[in-house]
Amino acid sequence: MNSYERVLHAMRRDSLPDRVPLQFDLSRPLLEPFSEKLDIPIGWQPNYYEDLKYRTSGNEIRIAMGSDCVMVGGGVPAGYEPEQTDDGCIINEFGMKMKMGLAWYDVAEGPLEKSSSLQEVLDLPFPDPTDEARFEDAKRYIDKYKGEYFIIGTVELTMFEMAWRMTGLQKFMTDMALGEPYIEPLIDRCMDFAVSIGKRLIELGVDGIWAGDDFGAQNGMMISPDMWRKIFKPRYAEVFRQFKSVNPDVVTMYHCDGAIAPIIGDLIEVGLDVFNPVQPNVPGHEPQELKAQFGDNISFWGAIDQQYLLPRGTPEEIEADVKAKIEALGPGGGYMVAPAHILQRDTPVENVEAFINAVKRHGVYA
Repeated sequence: MNSYERVLHAMRRDSLPDRVPLQFDLSRPLLEPFSEKLDIPIGWQPNYYEDLKYRTSGNEIRIAMGSDCVMVGGGVPAGYEPEQTDDGCIINEFGMKMKMGLAWYDVAEGPLEKSSSLQEVLDLPFPDPTDEARFEDAKRYIDKYKGEYFIIGTVELTMFEMAWRMTGLQKFMTDMALGEPYIEPLIDRCMDFAVSIGKRLIELGVDGIWAGDDFGAQNGMMISPDMWRKIFKPRYAEVFRQFKSVNPDVVTMYHCDGAIAPIIGDLIEVGLDVFNPVQPNVPGHEPQELKAQFGDNISFWGAIDQQYLLPRGTPEEIEADVKAKIEALGPGGGYMVAPAHILQRDTPVENVEAFINAVKRHGVYA
């Protein structure tokens, strides 16, 4: 059984794979040492939102290390170079002023931070999602690995996260609660962009399409479940409907950090196949309970703690946790092991290797 077959059977829960599949993402401070160790160049894939390049870059390194998945996404137009500012920032395609931090770009100023009118939202220039140059890297990886590895197309920051980056989080949350007229049209513009990227990736042949917005915090949701159901549930129903209209067999995947147990059933209702990242150690995400309540309807992808365990745990603690998560989420298929986030600079190389080895050791189905 190859990696494509392994992930497909696990995520569809139609037959038992030979072992639990494996996936992980590496930030630059980890891609670089593994690139040197394996003597494999980092294949950087530019992305329309800067930090998503860590989802899609380094595919050759990750599959050499044991990942069963290849990641692709929407890139940038031909000849595109972000505008450089005098204070060391860049202006991206969406008009966001971006400042580089220790590991990620932060939005220093959104294009709508001082705007509140519907007309300003409608007049805001948006990038063209249909520019074929955006998909050159995706085409290359799909042609190279189709049928051998499970290929996932990412369109994270699907609507909520892209929208609040335009205005600033505090302003967006306040105006959404107040029902300001510009909020839902802004969400729709962001959603339409992501859907266009996703549909093109599906046309090109990805096996799974990965949407996502972070609605969860450590102790609960950032907005009420009722507000999520009113504003975002019908939109995610439309997102998944449009994806399935291109290919009914594409696996729909959804990323949402934090404690979002109250809306998992709603996501199933609107067409979700795979829930990621199953963030551990937050209320409602006990793996046995998730499997018992939802395991007949969706598959799980993630669940390994990258906040404490992988950065600071011992190899023995990592192995014990991987074994426990596989035992809880893996019976009958329906689980792909992964850290709950892109692995950061605080995770030692040795712990990354301990994690991978533990998956291979304990993930085999009898």
